[in-house]
Amino acid sequence: MSGGSGPSGFQAVRETNLGVVLRAVRALAPCSRAAVAAATGLNKTTVSSLVTDLMARGLVRETGEEAAERRVGRPGVMLALDPATIAAVGVEVNVDYLSVVAVDLLERELLGAHIDFDARAAGPDACAGRIAEAVTAAVADPALAGRAVIGASVAVPGLVDAPSGTVTRAPNLGWHAYPLRERLVARLAGTGAAEVPVRVDNDANLGAVAEFRAGHLARTPDLVYLTGEVGIGAGVLLNGELVRGSTGFAGEIGHVRVAPDGPECACGRRGCLEAVAGVEAVLRRAVPDRAPEGPLSGTEIGELVRTAVERAEADDPTAVAALRDAGGWLGRGVAVLVNLLDPKAVVLGGYFVPLAPWLLPECRAAAGADAFAADGGCRIEASALGLSAAATGGAVGLIHALDSGRLPLPAPHREPARA
Repeated sequence: MSGGSGPSGFQAVRETNLGVVLRAVRALAPCSRAAVAAATGLNKTTVSSLVTDLMARGLVRETGEEAAERRVGRPGVMLALDPATIAAVGVEVNVDYLSVVAVDLLERELLGAHIDFDARAAGPDACAGRIAEAVTAAVADPALAGRAVIGASVAVPGLVDAPSGTVTRAPNLGWHAYPLRERLVARLAGTGAAEVPVRVDNDANLGAVAEFRAGHLARTPDLVYLTGEVGIGAGVLLNGELVRGSTGFAGEIGHVRVAPDGPECACGRRGCLEAVAGVEAVLRRAVPDRAPEGPLSGTEIGELVRTAVERAEADDPTAVAALRDAGGWLGRGVAVLVNLLDPKAVVLGGYFVPLAPWLLPECRAAAGADAFAADGGCRIEASALGLSAAATGGAVGLIHALDSGRLPLPAPHREPARA
């Protein structure tokens, strides 16, 4: 076997080392080449060559000289990430909206947009068209001017085969075996975003990534993110890594049966967690006089959430009782996760956030009562990222993939300087 001895093998090793140096600069900046060499175990000549390459790609820049008093001998030129040259785009599609976020190399938000859109009524093809329009608009936005867009990551509430980008099943959207990535690539052809790589993943997974990298409990390695939409999914991080399961479909806590005689779920079974604690089910109990028959449109969901909050703040007994009851069901679901995974934190996202003042007390109480290790120290909190969590997770996840060598580095856009 030729293994890694040929040119392709050499290039693979070099690309891996570029990622190693990029991660080191992220962790240590401002730092010298010598500090990077010491941290990575690579020799100084190799680090100098790799830094030159990363500078040519617009990922690393020199910031000036190290203060003389910080070291003995000749001051070293300091390095930092260059936040001005690339961007990553994340899009979340849900029943009633699209959310778009773009970030720079430092994972700072460059743009954010919330687009009211009834994805369930539109159907998958029209939805793919609207997502493509949103990606194209983001790439052309003045906030991204002059930047190379390294990818667009799309979050979907359902089972997603991430390698192919096929949505296997999304019952709340009415999608089945839909090749979303393939359709998006076709829609983007001929646009200003034609060369942008596209990824598709589950919204709960990307929500968990967002919480780990950008949430108020950031860097909590064992964390679960619960989507608070019509459906309830769980994105699970153990030791800072996503748990996907053998086929990539881990985390479907919304379809754990918690009430065997409960109402019918969109999946066709009865008593699933999302049938009793999903936002649509909660709203029908909290504001029964305002909820129309049939599936709620995207606009209706947002309006009913606002109404439920207003009534609960006014101590309306029906609204308060419904929200507290939903919190109890959520707590039972959380207890299942705590017993199986022993996370350090469970974060409630989406529409659970505005409803959290009434959900959280009962949720914590029920989880504490049903979890085997009631004193295990698991925190249950509301997200600070709102309805853009999965979109943010998609964008920052692309930056993480770039750092980890799982996404191609941008091509050099200027002549490399001498090492």
